[in-house]
Amino acid sequence: MARPIEPLLWLLFSAGGVLAALLLPILLVLFGVLFPLGWLSPPSHEHLHTVLGHPLARVFLFAFCALLLVHGAHRFRYTLYDGLQIKHLNEFVNVLCYGGAILGSAVAAYLLWRVP
Repeated sequence: MARPIEPLLWLLFSAGGVLAALLLPILLVLFGVLFPLGWLSPPSHEHLHTVLGHPLARVFLFAFCALLLVHGAHRFRYTLYDGLQIKHLNEFVNVLCYGGAILGSAVAAYLLWRVP
């Protein structure tokens, strides 16, 4: 008997939503406003490189990127499915949305793996 994957997708959706609501605005304000305007001194390149050198930081950043992508894919899927009423293209939309999230996660993993 096949088990539905829908509860897992909703779990990943909610985890990505929590990260998007709590951590993404902080990162955007820091790296998009405060550091460029000089209101806070930005971390040095060496410091950021050292942080990215730690395996736990890489795992966290990968999980952060992957969960945000799954959250966006799930939200976009249901916007197309319910909002635009394109139920007849459900399989295509699933492949497009979740395939994009998987591809984006693979790119994030590749880029994080390449950090020396």
